[in-house]
Amino acid sequence: MAVPAPPDKPAARPAPSTPSGLGVSLLAWYDRHRRALPWRALPGETADPYRVWLSEIMLQQTTIAAVKPYFERFLALFPDVRALAEAPSEAVMSAWAGLGYYSRARNLHACAQAVAREHGGIFPDTEDGLRALPGIGAYTAAAIAAIAFGRPAAAVDGNVERVLTRLRAIADPLPGAKPRIRAETLALVPPDRPGDFAQALMDLGATICTPRRPACALCPWRDPCAARAAGMQESYPVKTRKRENPVRRGAAFVALRRDGAILLRTRPPKGLLGGMAEVPGGGWSEGFDPASALLDAPLDARWKRLTAPVRHVFTHFPLELAVYVASVPRSEPAPEGCRWTPLSALDGEPLPSVMRKVIAAALEDR
Repeated sequence: MAVPAPPDKPAARPAPSTPSGLGVSLLAWYDRHRRALPWRALPGETADPYRVWLSEIMLQQTTIAAVKPYFERFLALFPDVRALAEAPSEAVMSAWAGLGYYSRARNLHACAQAVAREHGGIFPDTEDGLRALPGIGAYTAAAIAAIAFGRPAAAVDGNVERVLTRLRAIADPLPGAKPRIRAETLALVPPDRPGDFAQALMDLGATICTPRRPACALCPWRDPCAARAAGMQESYPVKTRKRENPVRRGAAFVALRRDGAILLRTRPPKGLLGGMAEVPGGGWSEGFDPASALLDAPLDARWKRLTAPVRHVFTHFPLELAVYVASVPRSEPAPEGCRWTPLSALDGEPLPSVMRKVIAAALEDR
């Protein structure tokens, strides 16, 4: 009489602390808790490389809440990479105005043109190919390669650095620890779902493994986390102390014509706020001398200095601008390099946030 074969045993689950086990537990958590974002493909859908690229560029140094309306606006204006490539630079900068870090907008436009011109409107599907495009660095190339093309890549941003330094208790300070963090991340990437894994790590760092008071009780990696085991999760990542940058100061001149126009000019195409619109002014420096500020006035007028300066913080320095306001006749010609723009048309100008603050302060004082 034949002996019945024993039933098949279920496949053994990988140990939670192994790379494959960590990947399984994180993806199981992600499948339940993934964030719904306008640029993120739904489960079972194929990610759109254009949307992935656009969102990754916009999200650099910016919050999701700030990016969402800009992302939707860009898609309405430039629905694909060819439309963006063919758009005038002024239209791209205007659509970006207020999002900050304006070199990203210039590189975004240059990248779209390179994809259209050199790749037939189709993004390269490898990290190396993506890195060769304007404005795409190591993190962005890895994120696009993983999310849009399913490549096993380590997309390491600030959130991922925080998660991995806690998981492995990496005490080496940043930025020196970056190569090890990238290697540790790459070792965890599952070959079958690299894009979901990259997005899961981003979500984990953004919602659970936060800089302060991380929600360790809800974390899928709470048991294998070395920092949590030592009760030191908030001590990671270790960072080299940054030197504080001194305040730079300068003057901004808001000339208002009596027919409701304001004097503007365009900044040089390269450098800080390159290609953006601004009210005229002098240079910004630590040694700014208010006594000589009027030497930079764009035209002769009765300039009134506002009591309070306008303050703004850039990545590398804080700025204080003394704001001067003057009312001029409607017959006043625009100085060379400047133009009169109706106040009603300011929304169409690529004005950075600092200039919108200056203009708002001047208009409030009228």
